[in-house]
Amino acid sequence: MTIKSVLLATGLAISLLFGLQAHAQTQMLDQVVAIVDDDVIMASELRERIESITQTLQARGMELPPEDVLIRETLDRLVLESIQLQMGNRVGARISDAQLNAALERIAAQNRMSLEQFRMMLEREGQSYATMREQIRREMIIQRVQSGNVNQRIQISEQEVNNFLASSEGQKLTQPEYRILHALLPLAEDAPENEVAAARDYLQQLLTRIRGGEAFDRVIAGSTDRYQFTGGALDWGNLQDLPSLFSDVVPSLEVGATSDPIRSPSGLHLVHLADMKGGSQMVNQTRVRHILVRPSEIMTSDEARDLVASLKERAEAGEDFGDLAREHSEDIGSAAEGGDLGWTTPGQMVPEFEEAMAATPVGELSDPVQSQFGWHVLEVMERREQDMTREAIRARATEALHQRKYEEELDAWLRKIRDEAYVDIK
Repeated sequence: MTIKSVLLATGLAISLLFGLQAHAQTQMLDQVVAIVDDDVIMASELRERIESITQTLQARGMELPPEDVLIRETLDRLVLESIQLQMGNRVGARISDAQLNAALERIAAQNRMSLEQFRMMLEREGQSYATMREQIRREMIIQRVQSGNVNQRIQISEQEVNNFLASSEGQKLTQPEYRILHALLPLAEDAPENEVAAARDYLQQLLTRIRGGEAFDRVIAGSTDRYQFTGGALDWGNLQDLPSLFSDVVPSLEVGATSDPIRSPSGLHLVHLADMKGGSQMVNQTRVRHILVRPSEIMTSDEARDLVASLKERAEAGEDFGDLAREHSEDIGSAAEGGDLGWTTPGQMVPEFEEAMAATPVGELSDPVQSQFGWHVLEVMERREQDMTREAIRARATEALHQRKYEEELDAWLRKIRDEAYVDIK
């Protein structure tokens, strides 16, 4: 039996939730409204969630759905949450306080607040910060459960990526995106030449300041002469999204550059390329090999560091680094290759390793460096600048396909776990 049929068949849950409110002196009693496997959903939980949804919709100026629809959909959401939280508990999914605080800080930052300011705002609006924390914790556990179960159902083939890139949607997705600032100095289409020339001279004066290092938006906003600008920032977009007047100019600009004045029937335009995503992606890569020694029950961290330091001295004295790595390195993946990690890309290694790698000249050995894996000594063998445009394009296409499939698979998985769960609506 579905939630809808149960709720339509009995008005008990609704009367318990709202009927008693008609009598001011009647005390609201809590009651189980649903049993979900080994968990229960209480009437108070349902009321609180409905109140929260109602406040959110009203704050956004959105129309509330009919009361029976709101109750039915909210209860169904709580049932699904309960099923997933129980799955998370069974596999030991936990969210630490540090992880929870980081998530709340990101939410606060999105609202341009500190975490303390965000907490105070919630309290002013009559909301509980503790309740908010617990709800975010629940949502983070649910996201982990969903990700772990849904991602394994998704397979994306090379041919799917090729087909997507050949489609109009794929081509648009993988084109560079631009964020531009635009300033228009209005001039009539039939303005006299001397007036146009004077306006161009004025713009050239501003361009000299901008190209000398002053911020485009500040120079434009600070203009108090007889010329008044219009325009502003344009949203991110590729060439098809930009006004045709700019599509030939923008690709020729480097990030931070400003175009020469562009004449149109509306006046003279300045276009500033504030940022760009996509396009050619050149990446600095480093070929490196290392020796890893892990602290253990029979080797302290200090002893591991001393061993790494002695191996460095032996390599500097003439012993082959690769032979030392094969004999002593505890990195199973690279020890057989003489410690060779191949070409690495920024972000691929842990921060401590990358910092040591960046600070070590080609052909030299680093000082012992500690990471979460143990103590390393590394040798930088080569550096190069590699064009990763193709890889980046395919990665964006794969991510787009994954996101599309994820939504489809998530819906199917949620229906499956709902059908397999024991749910008794009271």
